[in-house]
Amino acid sequence: MGKNNITTVTEFILMGFTDFHMLEVPLFLMFLIFYIITLLGNVGMIILIQVDIQLHTPMYFFLSHLALLDACYASVITPQILATLATGKMAISYGQCATQFFFFTLCAATECFLLAVMAYDRYFAVNNPLFYTVAMNPRICWSLVAGVYVCGMSGSILRTACTFTLSFCDHNQINFFFCDLPPLLKLACNDTTNTEIVIIFFGNFVILANALIILISYLLIIKAILKVKSPGGKAKTFSTCASHLTAVALFFGTLIFMYLQSGSGKSLEEDKVVSVFYTVVIPMLNPLIYSLRNKDVNAAFRKVTGRLQVSQSV
Repeated sequence: MGKNNITTVTEFILMGFTDFHMLEVPLFLMFLIFYIITLLGNVGMIILIQVDIQLHTPMYFFLSHLALLDACYASVITPQILATLATGKMAISYGQCATQFFFFTLCAATECFLLAVMAYDRYFAVNNPLFYTVAMNPRICWSLVAGVYVCGMSGSILRTACTFTLSFCDHNQINFFFCDLPPLLKLACNDTTNTEIVIIFFGNFVILANALIILISYLLIIKAILKVKSPGGKAKTFSTCASHLTAVALFFGTLIFMYLQSGSGKSLEEDKVVSVFYTVVIPMLNPLIYSLRNKDVNAAFRKVTGRLQVSQSV
């Protein structure tokens, strides 16, 4: 077909989980339950941190922003999954696709930077406990969070601009459940080499740079823990980092898996499974990770629920 006959795409069709027609209803119910749990868990965590003065510390300040990101993350993706499962296919305009892509990459990149800041916070808490609250004062905490959002925003603008300056012609069916980079690149009708180089370089830089910060922070934390003489003291010190380390392992483990597999010819079906994990499952798990076996959060929750019971009985 000649170039003059090529039609520019004005909307995309999200194919969703077209290979699993028999499972559409169970999948819809499963993702709906996941989404409800995600919103209740993350919004509940934010409210709990705000209302309980015992949780007004740098660690929980950063955790409240992680919960906010996870709630936004899920809200950008999960409603689209539910819509495609309910209809089988879902039409989305070019502008809506670009908007979804922008906010998805914003949440993902910002969470990478925030987890690195949280690792630095844990390092400072373990290595300098006497000066921790002075050094990590509200002004410093807000500055770090502002920097996290600026970095995430900058990366999202770059990736979105690079992706949506490509030409999309004729074929508009995205074999995916939201507007993500790999399926969009497959639809582009012009050379994507330079775009892929820029996006992959920046994406790898964000992942590896933040992973390096986290790794160095935890190596220094381990060094500090080894200096603690009593076994009970070591366990108590490490327990303050266990939840964050678990969240980091899940999030970065998934991203690094995708990064290492990027050149191995994996299919979009494999991408779907991995993408569901880090866009739907991890945002649901994070509030559970930070609440289970966390005495401060559990105590705050019992305190708040106790107040509600008393107010209802009056």
